Amino acid sequence: MMPAARESLLDAAYTALARRPWSAVRMVDVAAAAGVSRQTLYNEFGSKDGLARALVRREADAYLAGVDRALTSRTDPRDRLTATAEWTTDTARDNALVRAMLTGCWSERLPSPTLARVPSSSAVPAQRRADGPLPSPTDFVTLVRDRAVIALTGHGTPGTPGTPAATADLARACELAIRLALSCIAAPPADGTVTDLVRDALHAHLSAPTPTAAARSPR
Repeated sequence: MMPAARESLLDAAYTALARRPWSAVRMVDVAAAAGVSRQTLYNEFGSKDGLARALVRREADAYLAGVDRALTSRTDPRDRLTATAEWTTDTARDNALVRAMLTGCWSERLPSPTLARVPSSSAVPAQRRADGPLPSPTDFVTLVRDRAVIALTGHGTPGTPGTPAATADLARACELAIRLALSCIAAPPADGTVTDLVRDALHAHLSAPTPTAAARSPR
């Protein structure tokens, strides 16, 4: 199947989930909404559980892609981390799957795939990846923290052992930003924004762009 068709099926599943609980989402309806046969859907995902894992994996990837964009959208390190926190809270507000992944709180309306790897006999590379481990809330903290440190220092590659090479203070500041965002998801601030909270908390940790970050920031 072409990647575009797989995306259409995932889009159809996401739309169906927004309208009804996952337990009431039918594979035949997802296939019909995407304009493919039910057999094609099963060939791609294997089962409804496989479709759920693929949907969760896609939303996790989209969230992390947004983190990467936020981390390269500004020059000042505090602005970059604040943008990341804003993206996190905004996405969790609008996307129930992302909110569940970040907090570990899965409602009865949502699929709740096990985070551990599941046996996979799929010939579809994207599905084999979806059948692998899914990130836990703790994993997301680590992933976002490491991406932030790399973006601010220019050193390392996300997911590569031994990176990032940065000071412990910078790593703590990056982790503080994501943990503040997660706390705002669980208990939204009175003014509805995480911006001032994160900027104030980071003021003592980060005050100016790092030379590497400034040099690498887009003009």
